[in-house]
Amino acid sequence: MPTHRPLLACRDHMPLGPAGEDAAQRGLSPLALQLVGSEILKIAASVRALQAQGHAVCNLTVGDFLPQQFPIPTALQAAVISAYERRETNYPPSDGMPALREAVVDLYRRTLGLDYPVESIAIFGGARPAIYGTYRAIIAPGERVIYSTPSWNNNHYVRLADAVPVECDTSADEGFMPTAERLRPLLPGARLLCLNSPLNPTGTVIEKDELARICEVVIEENRRRQRSGERALYVMYDQVYYALTFGDAKHYTPPELCPEMAAYTIFVDAISKSLCATGLRVGWAVAPPYLMGRMRDILGHVGAWAPRPEQIATAAILKDAETLSSFQVAMTREVEQRLSLLYEGISALQAVGLPVRAIPPQGAIYLSAQFDLRGRKLPDGTVVSTNEQVRSYLLHAAGMAVVPFQAFGMRPETGWMRLSVGAVSLSDINALLPRLREALLAVA
Repeated sequence: MPTHRPLLACRDHMPLGPAGEDAAQRGLSPLALQLVGSEILKIAASVRALQAQGHAVCNLTVGDFLPQQFPIPTALQAAVISAYERRETNYPPSDGMPALREAVVDLYRRTLGLDYPVESIAIFGGARPAIYGTYRAIIAPGERVIYSTPSWNNNHYVRLADAVPVECDTSADEGFMPTAERLRPLLPGARLLCLNSPLNPTGTVIEKDELARICEVVIEENRRRQRSGERALYVMYDQVYYALTFGDAKHYTPPELCPEMAAYTIFVDAISKSLCATGLRVGWAVAPPYLMGRMRDILGHVGAWAPRPEQIATAAILKDAETLSSFQVAMTREVEQRLSLLYEGISALQAVGLPVRAIPPQGAIYLSAQFDLRGRKLPDGTVVSTNEQVRSYLLHAAGMAVVPFQAFGMRPETGWMRLSVGAVSLSDINALLPRLREALLAVA
């Protein structure tokens, strides 16, 4: 009879220690070796460690909603439970439940004035697969992708797609948004331009006139390519936060401002931020039908479907315009209150001469704040030279957990940080501000 070696015996021969691990890693793919994990998750680990020691921490790091602060709509919760009770637990269609695809068509017509056929819609397990599918459907290895810095995870998706990154620098004066003037020289030869408004990590929006100018240079580039027989340049427009804008800020879309852009625009969207439903994993993409068919097939092989019960529930709430609007008005008010309190508190510290400033909140759940500590001396005598030193000092001296813009691809060590309010209360922010004042006063 054949004999089999016990698994434990096999484990005895696995390489151990640094030398063994190095030898084993030589068998991995270049992608596995080169791709880095989430910088934000690493920061979250240090926050949890401090909290475990009993320290008060105002956690402004996570791009998520704490359910105790921002619960999902009760109607959505009830509809999910109802779908499970009806045992709607088998596979959904690979491009999504028909009722949900039709609900997205209706949503975009109702809220954005955009009219798409149902064939342009595919449902995925959140916005991330939609982004990945966009890259995979358009980009061949070695082709160029343009994105601004800072921006969320484009540097990682470029590597996943074996593409060439083309970074567009931005400035605080421009709300860290790309401009047509900066983008124009980068467009020739590129295949994808990634835009996000409201922007993660900055909480700013692309102004109407600037977005119109960006559309003009994209159309100009594609008309030139049509004459020369080159492949088109597409725009991935991530608008997952579009339900969250404040004050005078307003969300616009490329096809709204320039109808010709409909042929080149891929929308990425989800209920994660518009309904505080990050864990339900329901997202979608909207694109020309021929392109959407390829995205659907690519992600179908990946198995990136959203769960059937959640799709059914999402369809119900998207079609209920009154319930949807009522929830989003209330949620937006709660988010804006937190962002405004944080902005006003930081502005008050700036007014008394402390080295900090913030950009007024415009959208999403984020505030951009600069802690200008470079070259200054911390209480322990350390002279600050990096954003990581600033982040660590704020965490330990003020109990303020933030994410440096380096986590979003920005290189200059200028002290800019993302502050996210989805997991904090007004009382958390009020308790933080005096601690922050004392920490900044202690810096020489």
